[in-house]
Amino acid sequence: MALYQLPDLPYDYNALEPVISSEIMELHHKKHHGAYVNNLNAALEKSEEAQRKGDLAKVISLQAAIRFNGGGHLNHSLFWESLAPLSRGGGEKPEGELMKAFEKEFGQFGLFFEEMSAKTTAVQGSGWGWLGYDSGKKRLVVAATANQDSLFSQGLTPLMGIDVWEHAYYLQYKNARADYVKNIWKIINWKKVSERYREAASS
Repeated sequence: MALYQLPDLPYDYNALEPVISSEIMELHHKKHHGAYVNNLNAALEKSEEAQRKGDLAKVISLQAAIRFNGGGHLNHSLFWESLAPLSRGGGEKPEGELMKAFEKEFGQFGLFFEEMSAKTTAVQGSGWGWLGYDSGKKRLVVAATANQDSLFSQGLTPLMGIDVWEHAYYLQYKNARADYVKNIWKIINWKKVSERYREAASS
């Protein structure tokens, strides 16, 4: 059995319409995320074999594939759970401790929204915009990563990510990335993000 599996979505492919079309969701989940999982498992299997043979050069040569596909699997698994249909609370503003943290770090939630939207839209090429938690400084952080790099690579815990690879939006939004970023806030699952924040802040 493969080490990693493609997770089921917590909603139907058409559940995020009209923000994200069912066609995009099915392709994104089955084909793109599925490919990251398959390629990660293949790279890990080759790495394990190389380790058994003592082939350090081969092990090193596989690290880029493990980082890329492992990041793709981690990022997308978190991404799907960060979204929710409008009928199930998608887009409802955060409350409680997370809202207090936004107000402490950014002054108000609206200023966080503007900063993350701008940073995410401005990602060059393919990548992700992130809300993360810095456990050392005990603060929220807005960040971006290139390609499929995980926010963990920056020493931060990811709380929410927005995928701005073209496969995430191009079939529907064409080259209007800013419109996609603007609309995706309507389906953010802030309850899940709040859960991640509580876990990160208490660890």
